[in-house]
Amino acid sequence: MPRKRRIIPGVDQKLLIKDAARLLPDPARRLFLRGGLSVGALTLLTGCDIIDSDAAEGTLRRISRFNDRVQAWLFNPNKLAPEYPESAITRPFPFNGYYPEDEAPEVDGATYKLEVGGLIDNKEPWTLEQLYALPQVSQITRHVCVEGWSAVGSWQGVKLSEFLQRLGADTRARYVWFQCAEGYSNTIDMATALHPQTQLSLKFDNQILPRKYGFPMKCRMPTKLGFKNPKYITALYVQNNDAGGYWENQGYNWHSGL
Repeated sequence: MPRKRRIIPGVDQKLLIKDAARLLPDPARRLFLRGGLSVGALTLLTGCDIIDSDAAEGTLRRISRFNDRVQAWLFNPNKLAPEYPESAITRPFPFNGYYPEDEAPEVDGATYKLEVGGLIDNKEPWTLEQLYALPQVSQITRHVCVEGWSAVGSWQGVKLSEFLQRLGADTRARYVWFQCAEGYSNTIDMATALHPQTQLSLKFDNQILPRKYGFPMKCRMPTKLGFKNPKYITALYVQNNDAGGYWENQGYNWHSGL
């Protein structure tokens, strides 16, 4: 006899289904929508029944992990994000953070040293003077926030792929992990780290990176949602373990590609 599905206490089934669909990447979302949205479809997809709010949260996490796997599979390391003319730059470019602008970290550039470690040959820290002396590239790309807004910015800095090469990094490793001055952290996959547009940004609009945009350095990844772009970077490690990240550890989608 088929089991009777109970109403989910405290969970709006329609909102749950919408959240689940939103977590799917576009190709999978279209297939899911064509197949008809239902709690039963979520159960079939994730292999677990949804009977309470804890189960609902677990289901959404399974959907998110599924999304990550699909996005990683679909990610093209050679496909470039759109770039724009100077006339398209958003001025003023908005501040974004989980704290007010006046509480953004203040890093002393005179004493700053970027800590590097993990699966690299050269573990000597880098001063800002050394970083500024490296060959730099420029991009005008769109920052897309998970909150639903976007803005076009002009970023100048060092290609992360070339910086990793200078460190003697083992690019067969799976991840690059960042630690930031405000306690933020973030992990990205090596394919994204080696993407030609992934940049250690030292300037914004050809000026030394302002405090509100992440001085002394941020990692600009136009192939990722904004929260995957760490600011105020103080350390960079190449490693095979996924160290998670500030928002990812709270349930945000890990890959978060565009």
